[in-house]
Amino acid sequence: SADGPPRSCDDYWFEWKHCKSIRNLFHHYYVYGERPTCQQWKTDYKNCQEWEKSKSALAKDSLCESERKRVMEKQKHEPVWKLRKSPPVDWHLPLDENKAK
Repeated sequence: SADGPPRSCDDYWFEWKHCKSIRNLFHHYYVYGERPTCQQWKTDYKNCQEWEKSKSALAKDSLCESERKRVMEKQKHEPVWKLRKSPPVDWHLPLDENKAK
């Protein structure tokens, strides 16, 4: 509903379970050199339930703030490659390895 949480409470639960999975622990450690911090997902899950049950304004604010932080975090990591809208004009020509760069 429009006045409900931004996503279903189950989403936060599944994200928390995924975050704690052995596979994700290994992946996260390999990529970032540290363990993932999963607590926020569990906190968000509790706030989500609180919001749905008692319409708690505090739980609602905490959950919305957490979602905002996630969005900001994602925006900080722009993709390395710019995605093309269409192929280069000369995509069909043979590659000329000796062409002056």
